[in-house]
Amino acid sequence: MIEVVERMSPPRALYCEFPLGRPLGKPLDPAFQRRVIERGLDLLGASEPVLATYPEVVESDAAPMVCSIPPTYDPKIPPPVDEAQGLRAAYDRALARRGVTSVGRAIDADSVPAALEVLHQWAEGASWEKIDLPGKNTVAVSHDIRTYYEEAAMELVIGSTPAGRAAEAWFFEETEAGRTIMAARTALKDQEAPFPFWFYMAPAHR
Repeated sequence: MIEVVERMSPPRALYCEFPLGRPLGKPLDPAFQRRVIERGLDLLGASEPVLATYPEVVESDAAPMVCSIPPTYDPKIPPPVDEAQGLRAAYDRALARRGVTSVGRAIDADSVPAALEVLHQWAEGASWEKIDLPGKNTVAVSHDIRTYYEEAAMELVIGSTPAGRAAEAWFFEETEAGRTIMAARTALKDQEAPFPFWFYMAPAHR
């Protein structure tokens, strides 16, 4: 954020107008990423403080990505739990293909449905003080759930890389899990849970 850099006045900085969370601009484009890194390293030779601007802009697109979710199976369980279980095969394929997952800050993939069950209960008005959340940390658990969904989604989105914030928009606007997290977040706020406990369950702009 250029305003922060201007306020801090570091000796050298490269401002890149890229979507938040994509510091090198374009996923799966090593040549572009290398140019960004090389331009930043070029600033090391400056003899006086410099704030340079990278010449290319990468637009942010907040429209949800298109990703078909497997149909729900069991009407007797909460929709987000059913949805998460339906995505497990896609998540497992992603894990097998990549050999690594970012799920695991507080819970693993096996615990995602149980965590969503509790969040669903909180969203319905149950007391957060009486029903424990697997993994305990609401922020980390919410991140793990979102990561589980996005890694699974990458196996279902064929032949394209989502634009900046498109996966985030898809999760919070198109999935039962995303809507449940938002509803639980609101319920926690209404129950006057401590501020950090609920606020960062979703990006601040939401």
